[in-house]
Amino acid sequence: MKRWFALSAIGRDRPGIVADLAELIYESDCNLEDSSMTILGSEFAVLLLLSGEGGDVERKLGAGCKRLEWEKRLTVFFRPLEGGPAVAERAGERHMECVVTGVDKAGIVARVARTLADHDVNIIALGTQSRPEPESGTPIFTMRVQMAVPASADVRALRERLEQVASELRVDLTLGDRPGG
Repeated sequence: MKRWFALSAIGRDRPGIVADLAELIYESDCNLEDSSMTILGSEFAVLLLLSGEGGDVERKLGAGCKRLEWEKRLTVFFRPLEGGPAVAERAGERHMECVVTGVDKAGIVARVARTLADHDVNIIALGTQSRPEPESGTPIFTMRVQMAVPASADVRALRERLEQVASELRVDLTLGDRPGG
């Protein structure tokens, strides 16, 4: 029977981390189903969805994770998923994207995320970055949120509330249908 696992790892960025993790997956008789990887500061971070069959898969993953922690100085965590990955979409949900840009300040992510949660919007992916403006060096913050908006949501009310939050934070905000979604 096919079993599913979520695996996360973080460690100082260096060449070979992806190879180390791919070998762990292969040696544990698992298949890489989905992944998200990034470098944050000087750290490499990854979240993986794995599947495997056989009674020994979980033991092999556990031993392999401990080996990577010891030999490669990675912090690795995995856990079995009950019933497999939850990929089901809610009927009629609308896939949208929100982009926020402005001078970097505390609270942008918290305020926007709370507004989305209050409207029962599910954040599918969120990416942020802060970069100095070329001429002044002022840190400019950009946040890109991909989300699933339930069919029952009032998109006009959501837009109005997000625009109010953007005005209070003095940032620019766009909300629209997600390309390809």
